[in-house]
Amino acid sequence: MVKNVLLAVIVAAGLAAVGATAQTGPGALGRIKAAKAINVAYSPDSLPFSFAGANGEPAGYSIDLCRRVIAQIGRAVGEPNLKVNWMAGSVAERLQMVATGRADLECANTTQTQLRLANVDFSNLIFVDAGGFLVKAGAPINQLADLGGKRIAVQRGTTTETRLNDALRRRLVNATVVAVADAGEGVAMLEAGSVDAYAGDKIKLVGLAVQAKAPAKLALLADELSFEPYAMALPRNDSALRLEVNRALTQVYVGGDIEAIYAQWLGKLGRPSALLAVMYLLNSIPE
Repeated sequence: MVKNVLLAVIVAAGLAAVGATAQTGPGALGRIKAAKAINVAYSPDSLPFSFAGANGEPAGYSIDLCRRVIAQIGRAVGEPNLKVNWMAGSVAERLQMVATGRADLECANTTQTQLRLANVDFSNLIFVDAGGFLVKAGAPINQLADLGGKRIAVQRGTTTETRLNDALRRRLVNATVVAVADAGEGVAMLEAGSVDAYAGDKIKLVGLAVQAKAPAKLALLADELSFEPYAMALPRNDSALRLEVNRALTQVYVGGDIEAIYAQWLGKLGRPSALLAVMYLLNSIPE
């Protein structure tokens, strides 16, 4: 899988991910060390990346990566048993938590964009996805152009909402966009027939379809709406924290932990794409 793609290049390049002690002056690392705790924003409903599990504990692909990051931050500040305060919220709420200092770190399925970089920083990439559409199986909808005159639900405040509106305008598709509070509401409207499609990140759409009342009655369109590079949101201008986050991600990518994490949460979708394998490589930072 990923390891086979990476190892030959990594060994040749002489990459290594060796821990180091960070300076813990002003900034997030200093606050974390003083409090012996870290505040982490996450999404409670973004299966398989970030969601509230059966026991109420955060779970998912991004959460597993986040736990490795938290462990590295603990080592860096000399507090290996950091208390983790998980803070659930929508994407807008999570970014606001980080921007205002309520959260030290954000772990979910958040797309890095230039607009968002005006308020927060981001880690190296943790995943790449594409935007798409969930529709009813058997509906005469095979691509974006077929949504003319239809109603499309999309979660309010997401990059998908912005890109959906842009795509409809560029392609001259006269569809009605219905902004919803969360993905569950959008899928419920699709199942009830009050909208004709729900737009979102493709892998999240797969997770939503699996959890739907009648998964076989839903279908994912092949048409792609957008490119979505996921990363962890961080406080702006805090290079010390960003270094430890990226150090942890490098350790996961180079050390092979990413294979187990991918297999657990995304393995049913098949092997990682060549694009994703290259992303792991290009987002590993040599010592």
